[in-house]
Amino acid sequence: MTENQSKVNENNQCNVCNTVTPFIKELCQTYLPQKDNLISMLNEVQEKFGYIPVEAQKGLSEYLQIPMAEIYGVITFYSRFTLEPKGKYTISVCLGTACFVKGSQKIMDRLTQKLGIEAGQTTEDGLFSIDETRCVGACGLAPVFTVNGEVHGRATVKMLDEVIDQLLAEEKASQ
Repeated sequence: MTENQSKVNENNQCNVCNTVTPFIKELCQTYLPQKDNLISMLNEVQEKFGYIPVEAQKGLSEYLQIPMAEIYGVITFYSRFTLEPKGKYTISVCLGTACFVKGSQKIMDRLTQKLGIEAGQTTEDGLFSIDETRCVGACGLAPVFTVNGEVHGRATVKMLDEVIDQLLAEEKASQ
């Protein structure tokens, strides 16, 4: 633990956190109320919920004495953070130069058609989200898409269909 992450002592109670979720309250008890802790705290919220709910933003704003607009700016600056809930399976299609020239737009078009949503959206059942990325560092495998971070290289529309169909079959079997 770093100095900024040390437990808040009894004299520095997190009173404001009594009005937000138990998780945010726990975070406020873990981190000192210093602006430098914002990204670490946002990261923990993102890990826990899969996105950064408004309630969490408000709690962190009050605790760290940072305006909501500044917190929003940090969240929207870093692609790691999201304001919307993601699906169980996040499918990201690389649209970087190497992938694009090798046909990743066809994969994206098929993905949006098959799932009935656009990039940045989540299916109504909460199973799938679509993201556009610019590079996943696998240019030699172009075109590339990922499912929850697992890289599928030398991708084709057929491969995409097979992966989605497999995920749907697994979901159906688990019900």
